[in-house]
Amino acid sequence: MRFILLFALICSIVVPVSARQPRYDFNDRCQQAYHAIMQLRLQTGIGLLEAEKRENPDNLLPYFIENYADFFTLFFNEDAGAYAQQRKMRATRLDKLAEGPEDSPFYLYTQAVVKFQWALIKVKFGEKWDAVWEVRKSYITLKDNERKYPGFLPNKMILGPMQTVFGTIPEGYKWITNILGLRGSIKQGMGNLSQVIESRDPVADIFREESYYYYCYLKLFIENKPEQLWDFVEKKQLDTKNNYLFALMVANLSLNNQKADQGIRVLEERRPSPEYAHLWYSEYAMGLMKFERGDADAIAHLEKFVNGFRGKFYMKEALQRLSWAYYLKGDMTKAQYYRNLVPQRGNMETDADKQAQKEAKSGKWPNAVLLKARLLSDGGFYTEARDLLLSKKTTDFSQVEQKLEYAYRLARIYDEMGNDSAALRLYDATIKIGTNRPEYFAARAALQAGYIYEKAGDKQKARTYFQTCLDMEGHDYKNSLDQRAKSGMLRLDGK
Repeated sequence: MRFILLFALICSIVVPVSARQPRYDFNDRCQQAYHAIMQLRLQTGIGLLEAEKRENPDNLLPYFIENYADFFTLFFNEDAGAYAQQRKMRATRLDKLAEGPEDSPFYLYTQAVVKFQWALIKVKFGEKWDAVWEVRKSYITLKDNERKYPGFLPNKMILGPMQTVFGTIPEGYKWITNILGLRGSIKQGMGNLSQVIESRDPVADIFREESYYYYCYLKLFIENKPEQLWDFVEKKQLDTKNNYLFALMVANLSLNNQKADQGIRVLEERRPSPEYAHLWYSEYAMGLMKFERGDADAIAHLEKFVNGFRGKFYMKEALQRLSWAYYLKGDMTKAQYYRNLVPQRGNMETDADKQAQKEAKSGKWPNAVLLKARLLSDGGFYTEARDLLLSKKTTDFSQVEQKLEYAYRLARIYDEMGNDSAALRLYDATIKIGTNRPEYFAARAALQAGYIYEKAGDKQKARTYFQTCLDMEGHDYKNSLDQRAKSGMLRLDGK
């Protein structure tokens, strides 16, 4: 009898233990935590994850979701001290996630996403080769998971952006993707991502808003379809007031699509609450857009960014804008002060930062009229920019690069205002004069002319202009312009 009772006692202990094996349970609390973190309510999300760990220690998904929180803070704020402290969590989380059942689609998926996020983080901290290998590991893991679970749509949400970008790598860097076995195309990648967005699958629905984030960036920067992008943002009614990540995304896309008014409004209309994480990028974006609009407080936002941001990306460009702001105010002491800081701070990973460094070392200041016209045009204030330029003539500018910029700026304004014939005439003049010069005006003119002909359905002329852009060497913004021209060529080929 005692033996039977003892056996029953053992069973009562063992059975619950065997039933509580590690698993991936995207329960309501985990979904709430994930959505909170995706809105940048990081501490709220982390608090929910800690509660889940205490009450359901066998659930592994909290370790996956909390990696998002580290990703956002490290990627956007670039704090080297925080990176040194948190980088060990990569291996810790991967080890934890590998404890789960291998017959779950989340087994490989969660590990692949963690690797992908750390690849992007490592780029920000200068570990580029490590980042490339992380991307490769993530890509291969996702492809394995897709073969095992072809109906698991989150695979396509991450594979889609990868494949889209891989397909647009400039020819000079193609050997890297070939060696690493990274394959893709715009058509394939956007097709995969669209499946997630359009699906009614309950698992895909969890990740729906994250898929919107990738889709919007690819629509603008790879497909070059801003009208479709803004239609999508309006149709989906993205909550930019309560979702700070969406607000930053729309502000960034506005900054890069000549919509300063819209970007500023989105950032200003966010719901004020200490619940949201502060990302320094918002100060940078706000400062740039307000400077384009001519707002007096643009300097305050840019100074807040350069004084508070501990990272390196965008720093040289922000300092350059500050030097320009004081230059246009006539305060050459402060203008020179910020220009002197450009070589000392930041890095030259982005084309904009490279150009800021080059200008600072040249010792030359831009022509004030051309600079004002550039800022107004970049912000989407085309009428004001056009009128300012038309108050001058080419002969009013003494230097070749100024005459070249005058033609290019006026062409871009006509382009954005829908006057294609005037834009193409000035683009051709810019290309003719500037092809062998170090300024980016001729290459960008060729790219923009390609866009006009692509939109008009003249593939032959579009291809000619895209190739002209690719053929130009030694100019500013070479990498980014080449990628855009390559994307254009691929779109023409239907790839």
